[in-house]
Amino acid sequence: MKAIRVNNFGPPEVMQLEDVPDPVPGAGQVLVRLYAAGVNPVDTYIRSGLYSQQAHLPYTPGMDGAGVVESVGEGVKHRKPGDRVYVARSLTGTYAEKVLCTEFQTHPLPKGISFGQGAALGVPYGAAFRALFQKAAAVAGEHVLIHGASGGVGIAAVQLARAAGMRVIGTAGSEPGRDLVREMGAHEVLDHHQPDHLARTRELTCGAGVDVILEMLANVNLDEDLRALGKGGRVVIVGSRGRVEIDPRDVMMQESVIIGMTMFNASERELASMHAPFAAGMENGTLRPVVSREIPLAEAPAAHHEVLESSTLGKIVLVTAERE
Repeated sequence: MKAIRVNNFGPPEVMQLEDVPDPVPGAGQVLVRLYAAGVNPVDTYIRSGLYSQQAHLPYTPGMDGAGVVESVGEGVKHRKPGDRVYVARSLTGTYAEKVLCTEFQTHPLPKGISFGQGAALGVPYGAAFRALFQKAAAVAGEHVLIHGASGGVGIAAVQLARAAGMRVIGTAGSEPGRDLVREMGAHEVLDHHQPDHLARTRELTCGAGVDVILEMLANVNLDEDLRALGKGGRVVIVGSRGRVEIDPRDVMMQESVIIGMTMFNASERELASMHAPFAAGMENGTLRPVVSREIPLAEAPAAHHEVLESSTLGKIVLVTAERE
């Protein structure tokens, strides 16, 4: 089979398409023929060496994918050949035509959800769910501000928050992005290029401030986030690309909380708890991943450049095989 391999940490060009042996499922394992693989910023951080502890060279990148079960190992009870599934983590990496997983790293992909959409589920929806519910403990009726709401994690957070009965404020940097955020269900949408856009949250919350902020670029926004929070507010740092200076008095005055998160720290139980609501949301139509671009597997380096260097609406996925 064809797979992307990384033999040395470095720029996107270290990723090379190679011929590798097909994996063979052992006990409790599932082999999935992939049709799409999700491209996430975290994939680029691992490939660059920033999170080198998450990979052992040489390796195949990728955590998310979707396809059809090809074969199963001894003891597998809930998957069978021919099942449509999405993959959230794996044993061998998803930038490949086939991927080896434990049984419960695969999840049923409902009819009406494309393989591309399935490949956009694991990391984006997992990060949004963990930030909103497992870390911020957000509840119905609260005001939630989602930065970068037109990206993969942002769209997931808008959909999840809206479905849970929260009042959703999203930000985006382009008119098409803001239109998309409105379409996804945000009650209010702000232009994050406007210097005073966070000041408007006081008006939108009748002076109370927001209850929860999902922060995708903490090195840019965290200082102002703290002034946008209401009493007891929580800001969850989903992403950051550098250092930031804050005034601790802003935290003290509102008795607010800054919470860091990473999917790497999620327990098996926490990971499992995400997928039941994902399945229900896809079945009832409240969750619909948005795929902006599909790129051939061989062009994985270009996809890594694009995911960090452009304002992508929704998800970029790699097409890993011809679709049936």
